[in-house]
Amino acid sequence: MVAPRTRWTLGTAALLSLGLSACGGSGFDSGGSSATQASSGPASIKVLIASSGDAETKAVNDAAAAWATASGNKAEVIQAQDIAQQLGQGFASGNPPDVFYMDAGRFATYASAGSLEPYGDAFGEKDDFYPNLREAFTQDGKLYCIPKDFSTLALEINTAAWSKAGLTDADVPKTWEQLAAVAKKLTTGDQVGLAIGDTRDRIGAFMVQAGGWVTSKDGTQVTADSPENLQALDYVKSLLASGVAKYPKQLDSGWSGEAFGKQKAAMTIEGNWISGAMKNDFPAVKYTVAPLPAGPKGQGTLAFTQCWGVAAKSANKAAAVDFVKAMTTKDAQLGFAKAFGVMPSRQSAQADYVAQFPQDKAFIEGAAYAQGPVKVAKIDQVLADFDTGLQGLPKADTKQILARLQTNASAVVGK
Repeated sequence: MVAPRTRWTLGTAALLSLGLSACGGSGFDSGGSSATQASSGPASIKVLIASSGDAETKAVNDAAAAWATASGNKAEVIQAQDIAQQLGQGFASGNPPDVFYMDAGRFATYASAGSLEPYGDAFGEKDDFYPNLREAFTQDGKLYCIPKDFSTLALEINTAAWSKAGLTDADVPKTWEQLAAVAKKLTTGDQVGLAIGDTRDRIGAFMVQAGGWVTSKDGTQVTADSPENLQALDYVKSLLASGVAKYPKQLDSGWSGEAFGKQKAAMTIEGNWISGAMKNDFPAVKYTVAPLPAGPKGQGTLAFTQCWGVAAKSANKAAAVDFVKAMTTKDAQLGFAKAFGVMPSRQSAQADYVAQFPQDKAFIEGAAYAQGPVKVAKIDQVLADFDTGLQGLPKADTKQILARLQTNASAVVGK
């Protein structure tokens, strides 16, 4: 099983290999007319999505059809087979889709290349979207695109294992020290206390809790080799070295949620996407969700988000932005949440969302203190190398891991 939220994990080389052909071609042929030509009459836009499955595809198609009926325009929704490659082809040919899913981890690369229309600042009700999510899609002071939804990390706890260890609600960990203590109590011959993913997409949460991160907020300074980040990695190293925490591969699992579902781990750290996996694959396992414990500098988690990107070379920008408005109303976002499990990016939708999905309360409240992905263009290979270093814990030298990240990231930021 592959860990969720990996649909955008192709490297920079793959993203920029525009000479390769996507399956079935680029999919954006407009009958030979230039993408920059304005069409007369009702607009016809193409929408490229990286769908999680049939439920998401159907929900977006239904919403697009409703928009088309109300606006008099047309929208063709295309489910990408490889969205990084297909977007790259479209931009390189000058004929990109009008609207598309844009992952926060790729945003800086596309924005720096001039591929995105910076429509966000003129978007009505933009302040209703969580500030941390807007920040993920802001560059050079411009809000480029509107967050369409998001996920955060929280702590999942197997309630049967918790009770068996003699733990109560009062023992739910609020600090690093408490997390280590309960993980020790939950560790048995058959079950480890905590399963944690072996990349920055999980371990990075501890960096945030310690007051650190890879770069400064604006992405212009590399801050990897800091005492805060060292404290975080040393803490994770101590959990692994003591045997109260393990990586999924040590538990014969493809990701932490699988180890948790197999009950090889009593706790794990995952996003709200774990609910679908548990329901489908491990329906007998009962669990509860709590906020991640606070670190030395307070609460921290990671945000995984996408926006509705609009192509700078779209011939139908007005229609494209109008489409985004329809897709991001409060009602539309709550509808998407019900259809395929994403969390609304509008703050005004939070209360309604929690009422409908009370088990996700810890996830959505994490938006207030969540850190988005590293916002630096073409830094993918550097971050992949960082992940390789993290995968060497607990034996690897944490100081060397951070020093290497500092050097490699500085070379990219310097460009």
